Amino acid sequence: MNYPETLHYLYSRLPMFSSLGKGAIKPGLQNTIKFCQELGNPQKKFKSVHVGGTNGKGSTSHMLAAILQEAGYKTGLYTSPHLRDFRERIRINGEMIAEIEVIQFVEAHQQYIEELEPSFFEVTVALAFEYFSAQQVDIAIIEVGLGGSLDSTNVIYPELSVISNIGYDHMNILGDSLNEIASQKAGIIKHQVPVVISQRQDEVEDIFINKAFEMNSVLTFASDEWDIFRSQTQNNSSRLLKLEIRQKITTEIPVFSFNSIELDLTGSYQLKNLAGVLSAVKQLKLIGYQIDDQDILSALRQVKKLTGLMGRWHSLNYNPQIICDTGHNEDGIREVIKNINLTPHKELHMVIGMVKDKDISKILSLLPQKAYYYFCEPTIQRAKPANDLQLEAAKFGLKGAFYPTVQAAFDQAKKNAGNTDLIFIGGSTFVVAEII
Repeated sequence: MNYPETLHYLYSRLPMFSSLGKGAIKPGLQNTIKFCQELGNPQKKFKSVHVGGTNGKGSTSHMLAAILQEAGYKTGLYTSPHLRDFRERIRINGEMIAEIEVIQFVEAHQQYIEELEPSFFEVTVALAFEYFSAQQVDIAIIEVGLGGSLDSTNVIYPELSVISNIGYDHMNILGDSLNEIASQKAGIIKHQVPVVISQRQDEVEDIFINKAFEMNSVLTFASDEWDIFRSQTQNNSSRLLKLEIRQKITTEIPVFSFNSIELDLTGSYQLKNLAGVLSAVKQLKLIGYQIDDQDILSALRQVKKLTGLMGRWHSLNYNPQIICDTGHNEDGIREVIKNINLTPHKELHMVIGMVKDKDISKILSLLPQKAYYYFCEPTIQRAKPANDLQLEAAKFGLKGAFYPTVQAAFDQAKKNAGNTDLIFIGGSTFVVAEII
């Protein structure tokens, strides 16, 4: 098989969450354990950091990878889903896995894949672990796919676990309450492995405290360690987010010598993620990783360049301003709205699409009524029909037309928008993937 044929095999032969939703999930870790055993347990041959959470785990993973790269470590990065290219999921020092590596892995293990019948995600996790092992990375940042305890990535025994936050998402899989969701996310906490929680949330903090105690793991709530806020000199049109850092913990020697940072991920929600990143770096330094302050400052100015991160409050154009964001659940949309309000504009144009297997009423209730909507549907099996989305949105006072494709909706928004307007594209990762 060539590369396109290999991808077609993976997409068509294996159950994919992006297409089928819950039906693509293979419960438990048995398939991943068996596949890793078939490969000689590559996940045991490299060091790792495990990153989970509802929102922010992708940004956190990319920031940590960028910092470790700048510190001179050969750094693997596994994330999901991809936006444009399957190979975005698996990187070393920002470079995507080569097409030939994907082809050779599938060819070598095709017979076993057909015997085991794993999910698409289980195969990509095994591929990532095999690749990181073969390339002898110094450390790999491994992002959880969904949940934690039963996620395929949870066969690793990391140097550090990081959990960004807890919010409502995938309730049909993870549970209807924050406690149920937090219990799933806490499943990545391992025996005597330190864990950083980016945000202390009153509703769920006991879940993490109890799990860390059970696992004899040092627990840090990053929001207890740092105050992070926008610099008073911040320009709303700046392409870097200027932040002031205040250490809340009292130590004779400061953890870091700097008190300000410039970050190329400009969404306001990155302040919460950055606290988790700083606490994670502190823990890595405590266990022997050599990371200088300058490594951190340099890396955070160029996360996108170093790691290839896309789709987080991502500016595509400036006249008119066109921004996309992959936020797709209640907390994610709240942050999107906050950033829209911080962005100067005359009229607001919203290119929005969603999936059909989620209750979207809370999200629709948060979206601004003072905007014109271009309802669309991404080209995936789970897409909510654009006309259905328009009808449901109308109940919440959201007005606009529906379009058969994301591109058609985007094209119309560009025709309608003036130079001082703002076009936002989002509602689903899969909508952003078709534009970025």
